[in-house]
Amino acid sequence: MKWLLTFFVSLSLGGTVLATDLFKNEIKDIGNKTIDWKSYQGKPLLLVNIATRCGYTPQLKGLEQVYQKYQKQGLMVLGIPSNDFGEQTPEENKDVKKFCLLNYGVSFPLTEKIVVKGAKKHPFVADLLQASSDHGEIAWNFEKFLISKDRKSIERFKSKVKPEDPQFLKAIEAAL
Repeated sequence: MKWLLTFFVSLSLGGTVLATDLFKNEIKDIGNKTIDWKSYQGKPLLLVNIATRCGYTPQLKGLEQVYQKYQKQGLMVLGIPSNDFGEQTPEENKDVKKFCLLNYGVSFPLTEKIVVKGAKKHPFVADLLQASSDHGEIAWNFEKFLISKDRKSIERFKSKVKPEDPQFLKAIEAAL
């Protein structure tokens, strides 16, 4: 009850509160196993909707570098493949994983391919958008959401923001 009051007070003051309910939604990893959200508790989490055949796909290399650099400090990265933008991820899950590993050395976890926009978007994404300061739809592949370790804030970065962008890295370092 106390968190609910805090949530509504924060909303009335214009703040963003990420209720833990965001993590109530079941989502499977790329290998079809349910993701255990408990392993992500107390750690900053970078969520990125990814694609295999997009002009931004080379960002996978930079995201892997960010993951390698900050993983030991607690940063978790989770790639979310979708085929919602120009059908730029037509592959099956196993082929998405293989592509990311072979072409960009991706070792961070991936979810199963899901819908991230429109009326049929996955409930996790719907709640993520609702909890972020910008409730708008994901506009294109490689939008990034940095969730604080206390789950009380979400910073959103558009597709054009590269993983090596100084402001992006500054936000990650502040989240650690």
